[in-house]
Amino acid sequence: MQVKLKFLDRYLTLWIFLAMAVGVSLGYLFPNISSLTDQLSVGTTNIPLAIGLILMMYPPLAKVDYSILPKAFKDKKVIGISLFLNWILGTSLMFGLAVLFLRDDPDYMAGLILIGLARCIAMVIVWSDLAKANREYTALLVALNSIFQIISYSFLVWLFINVLPSKLGIANFNVKVSMAEVMKSVFIYLGIPFIAGFVSRYLLIKAKGTEWYHRKYIPAISPITLYALLFTIVLMFSLKGEKILELPLDVIKIAIPLVIYFVIMFFLSFFVAKPMNIDYDKNASIAFTATGNNFELAIAVSIAVFGIHSKQAFVGVIGPLVEVPVLILLVKTSLWLKKRFYS
Repeated sequence: MQVKLKFLDRYLTLWIFLAMAVGVSLGYLFPNISSLTDQLSVGTTNIPLAIGLILMMYPPLAKVDYSILPKAFKDKKVIGISLFLNWILGTSLMFGLAVLFLRDDPDYMAGLILIGLARCIAMVIVWSDLAKANREYTALLVALNSIFQIISYSFLVWLFINVLPSKLGIANFNVKVSMAEVMKSVFIYLGIPFIAGFVSRYLLIKAKGTEWYHRKYIPAISPITLYALLFTIVLMFSLKGEKILELPLDVIKIAIPLVIYFVIMFFLSFFVAKPMNIDYDKNASIAFTATGNNFELAIAVSIAVFGIHSKQAFVGVIGPLVEVPVLILLVKTSLWLKKRFYS
């Protein structure tokens, strides 16, 4: 059966542009929207936004079957390659690109680093299906990345933003993050939906069965991620009406290192695994898992730590705007590579 990208996912880039336009328009029509937003906040946490961000993270985490994790460790070669590509090569590559392209704008640089540290757990399943990858291995790697993110994300943010730039003597980098703030954000925006996804999966499968859960429940909740993402974008851009003329140039400035990252990560991942005699379907799972990023988490942490008005949060929004068209092209590339090297 041929897998096709769903209508909502296929035009995600368009929906994001429209959400930006709606947000900017609201900012012009209702100049007091910023004060209204502040009234709905407790401390630095905006309540409607927090609910939206948690809902954004829930569907991908509800899809993950953590019961298959023990199987992952039976194929140590595949798991070892995936962990290396995701948590060493991927994070280091994005850090390097952030330094190379955005060192003169530390806030944007920090936002790009946050994206690089958030490994993909959502759209990668779509990309791997389209590329005819091994769905079970993709699910295994997604489960593994989910656990690693919960355990290590706070530490990695502290390491790559607070420690490494100063050790490397990167000029003008004066952005600091509190590890405690990141840990709190990770618990709220990753821990809560992780627990909700785990518990709901267990209870609903027990009550309704696995087939009902995957055929009825998951398709019903999947669009919530997109709706919550678009709600977040509308709210963010409603506060940026005065900067509308600057935004196109900033989008390009952020998009260039992202495009380079996606392309390099995909080809590196594919051709690292290929000489090890790993079958195409597993190789594609490894490549797409390593190439994609968890923009939802990066956006949530950016807003929680730096604020909804921040440049870091703006970078998070640009992420899926760039990822969707580039990954669609990489899916086509992967299928061509299958014919070229696995015939």
